[in-house]
Amino acid sequence: MQKILVVDDVEINREILRDMLGGSYIVEAAGDGEQAVRKLLECEGKLAALLLDLQMPNMDGYAVLEWMKKNQWMEKIPVLIISAEDSAEIESACLGMGVLDFIHKPFESSIVKNRVQNIVELFSCKNILEQKVESQTKVLAEQGRIIQIQAEKLRDTELFNHLMMQYSSAIMVVEAKLKVLYAEFSQEYNRNPFESIKSRLKSAESIYEKLERKGFPITVESIEENLTDVAGVRVICSFPDDIYRLADLVVRPDDIILLKKKDYIKNPKANGYRSLHLILDVPIFLSREKKYVKVEMQFRTIAMDFWASLEHKLRYKKDLENTEEIERQLKVCADAIDVLDYQMMQIRNKIDKSHTALLKPKSPPQAEEQI
Repeated sequence: MQKILVVDDVEINREILRDMLGGSYIVEAAGDGEQAVRKLLECEGKLAALLLDLQMPNMDGYAVLEWMKKNQWMEKIPVLIISAEDSAEIESACLGMGVLDFIHKPFESSIVKNRVQNIVELFSCKNILEQKVESQTKVLAEQGRIIQIQAEKLRDTELFNHLMMQYSSAIMVVEAKLKVLYAEFSQEYNRNPFESIKSRLKSAESIYEKLERKGFPITVESIEENLTDVAGVRVICSFPDDIYRLADLVVRPDDIILLKKKDYIKNPKANGYRSLHLILDVPIFLSREKKYVKVEMQFRTIAMDFWASLEHKLRYKKDLENTEEIERQLKVCADAIDVLDYQMMQIRNKIDKSHTALLKPKSPPQAEEQI
């Protein structure tokens, strides 16, 4: 049976509460704040709740609350105030100190029992949840430590570093090809096929974590065989049709091979994300061999890249409320961006058409007929 502590300077009040709660709890009693503090220390870790009067001699209930708050006892035991006063100001002050509920005098048996039971159960659930969170935090920290150790082992191997050099070289091949196309378009068409290029190599920690999560062996051979996103290149374009034109030019020659294509522009994700993803086999020329290395390419418009960047930051925020409403609003924004992309593309087409018409040579005037 759980134990509670009743603190009140009036003996009859202590006896009434003992009679009301004695069938469900072992009831300890104290007549003032000093006795209450001694009882708290004696019963540390054994009390399910504290019922505390505010007006008492020697050390009143406010002083007990201050002592508990200073010594972090408010996190150890739930406190219910027993008081004859019904003042919003007093209740607000006590709640601000960590008090969970109030029991007003004169006592009503059913109200006292229910309030004490509810607070005890609520506090118990809170402690269980906190213990689970603490346990999970320790597990995640241990997993992170293991990942860090294994990643260091990977980084220390010559084979891993040689493989990462190959992925880095494949990125350079893709970037070089894109830069050539940029120069050609600027020269011949007076326009840019893309706005910017972003590239990245997956870290050793991320590589280990993904192999572990998917149940693949932690070896260099496994990285090459099972992961397609170690090397990544993101291309930011102005308009949707530039994406398809540029993607086609990247894979059209015989050197770069298209392995897989995911079109999230024509088939957006549920959250509204739109992008074109390609998995490529890119040739690199080493001193002893020609070798194909996998590279993941992503093509986005400027507006969608802005949306994706913000969505990524928001998605990793902790303790989000109204998640469904936030996801709905993000979807609305993504759809609006898609409409904007195509409207801007139509404006560009009109400008290009007008510019082309202006450049056409005018027909020479016909000679007047002589009479």
